[in-house]
Amino acid sequence: MTGAVLWDLDGTLVDSEEYHWQSWRDTMRAEGVDITPEQFAASFGQKNDRILHAWLGDDLVPQRVQRLGDVKEAEFRRIAVKGGVAPLPGGAEWVARLHAEGWRQAIATSAPRQNAEVMLRALGLERYFDAVAAAEDVTAGKPDPQIFLAAAARLQMPASRCIVVEDVAAGLQAARRAGMRCIGVSRTADLEADLVVRSLTELPPDAFTRLLV
Repeated sequence: MTGAVLWDLDGTLVDSEEYHWQSWRDTMRAEGVDITPEQFAASFGQKNDRILHAWLGDDLVPQRVQRLGDVKEAEFRRIAVKGGVAPLPGGAEWVARLHAEGWRQAIATSAPRQNAEVMLRALGLERYFDAVAAAEDVTAGKPDPQIFLAAAARLQMPASRCIVVEDVAAGLQAARRAGMRCIGVSRTADLEADLVVRSLTELPPDAFTRLLV
């Protein structure tokens, strides 16, 4: 049986943090709420409902959550397309290599599906992925394991044959809860994973194969 690689998108394959910050800042400012860079950084990689409840309180009604999330994501897509995106170092090379070697691959993101599709088209990586699991496919975001279990199910792959690549602690915790091996990638954070690197370019040639032995 071949293995599968489940990729987080934002911060792992593409550096989109600045676009997310700008779109959240402007969306919340239009609501009369100023968020700080520190608040944004603490929320990065989470689902919109969790982010908004943290910023606006637990009594936030679902309709407002949906409206603010839709406005923010539309603005994110607009500025991402306008400004352009590029894969983080080593990302495109690893995705292409794993595809050539027969690995199945999926995106597993807390972002809406439309965001993932826009980003993959902009990156030119669509053809390498067999599935996308996104915010619409789960009821709870990372560190809940739902997103990775959903991605594995779409690939028809058991958790024991899946490797998650993530850049934040909540995502790695979700991977472990799903019963999957994981690789942490971060230039700044102190992550706990089966393998931790500062950049995908630092991964050894047998990194993925070795984790499934």
